[in-house]
Amino acid sequence: MRRGRYGLSSGSVVTITSRPRTRYRVAGHASGPADVIKASGATAPTRVRLRGVAAPRGPHVVVVGAGISGLAAALALRRGGPAGLRITVLEASPGLGGKLRTSEVAGVPVDEGAEAFLARRPEATLLAGSVELADELVSPVTTAASVWTRGRLRPLPTGTLLGVPTDVAAVARSGVLTRRGAARLPLDRLLPGRPVPGDVAVGRYVGNRLGREVVDRLVDPLLGGVYAGRADLLSLDATIPALTAVARRGGSLLRGARAAGGPAAPALAGPVFSTLPGGLGRLANAVATASGAAVRLDTTVRELTRGPAGEWVITLGATGATGATGAPERLRADAVVLAVPAAPAARLLGPVIPAAAAELAANDYASVAIVTLAYAGVPAPRGSGFLVPAIDGRLTKAATFATAKWAHLAVAAPGLAIVRCSVGRYGDAADLQRDDAELVTTVAAELREAVGLAARPVESRVTRWGGALPQYAVGHLDRVARIRSAVDAERGLAVCGAAYDGVGIPACIGSAQRAAREILRWLWPEGTETKRDQDPAKFP
Repeated sequence: MRRGRYGLSSGSVVTITSRPRTRYRVAGHASGPADVIKASGATAPTRVRLRGVAAPRGPHVVVVGAGISGLAAALALRRGGPAGLRITVLEASPGLGGKLRTSEVAGVPVDEGAEAFLARRPEATLLAGSVELADELVSPVTTAASVWTRGRLRPLPTGTLLGVPTDVAAVARSGVLTRRGAARLPLDRLLPGRPVPGDVAVGRYVGNRLGREVVDRLVDPLLGGVYAGRADLLSLDATIPALTAVARRGGSLLRGARAAGGPAAPALAGPVFSTLPGGLGRLANAVATASGAAVRLDTTVRELTRGPAGEWVITLGATGATGATGAPERLRADAVVLAVPAAPAARLLGPVIPAAAAELAANDYASVAIVTLAYAGVPAPRGSGFLVPAIDGRLTKAATFATAKWAHLAVAAPGLAIVRCSVGRYGDAADLQRDDAELVTTVAAELREAVGLAARPVESRVTRWGGALPQYAVGHLDRVARIRSAVDAERGLAVCGAAYDGVGIPACIGSAQRAAREILRWLWPEGTETKRDQDPAKFP
């Protein structure tokens, strides 16, 4: 098998005497890998080299994107590949971790993006354990959430599948639905049980079976909390796969949902959610360190092409804090993992796999903002937070009472109540056109109305995530299958990230590990199987 040649531009070399667990500071993170390259202005990037370590001779894999997907892919490649494998991670932004980012509010580290991961899906928990963070994982003090609708907070009914009821009595007691809306639910058992032959929008399927009100006041806000999307546009098969068989089979949705995930379903042990004190950015840093990869920040990938020997040629343009763009640089690699959102992936794949690029380009994204407010001298509201149905016309779409939900934040912030509020959903671009001050003022006013937080915030932070969450439209799973089929036909190429198999942290990690397996199988068809046999935990 022909191996790629490595082309690197000249640049200053910083010598580090320690191994890759050396600490460093970059982009607001406390620590990370030693081998990190930071571009500066229009100059060539600084390369960090370990003293006494010979230049690597093995094949070269380039991972594009240093979010948790790209970093998890790099770690899986490192642990699955042989000694000498060279891994370079390229990131256009100035920091690691993508949406796993932490900064201080009122002197307390608070996540700017994702604040926790689903613990009942194993990938994130196993990854944390593999980088020696398992003992630090914590679960919420409370998960008692509410829905702010029809004028007041009402308890989120228990036993729903992303808002799809499994217990009619619990929904009626909550008061989230009107009496008429609650009375409509049992009619599902009397309706004709027509099977749904293919994928369908969640809102259409649930609305036809259970009535429109349950879509507007339960399903839509819960789906919105995950995807920042709309139930009338999101795929049932991709977003609530537990109901796919129910829809195909036909019959009562209430009975099917109860069997799939309600009180009658087998109980799962352990916490539902987990996080790390100090912020989930710590997970990204630990994974980057363990991967031993050369991480290049402020480095934009301009083009992906094939070289004359069949190797991949990656054309770079480093952009520093001044916004100046350096002369193009070209790297050569034996294999490439694209761990970036759909739009940049489509741009890079256009010249080499136009069919996959077209499919990716059709994937829309939602933009959101997280408004974090700190209040002094007032108790945190009770519960973990609340959701807000879009039908109620509020700017705030959800709120998390961070210091009530997480004990480590309450300890770190005595006398403070910290609340994280999300703004924006698919199709609501006008909400995010407000400036930061207006977002803070409006969200604080809505919190005052919802939970009585009458004091003025002593500190605020607005984090805007443009194009943050992919929208899994009807037919999403088929689209992903077509993309992967086209990509798999290209030697030494794989894709991963939130655009494909799920937007949560465990799903992104699973997608990354799948991509790494594909690359390892291509580079070492026999060795990969041997490594999996020796240590299955590295190849979940």
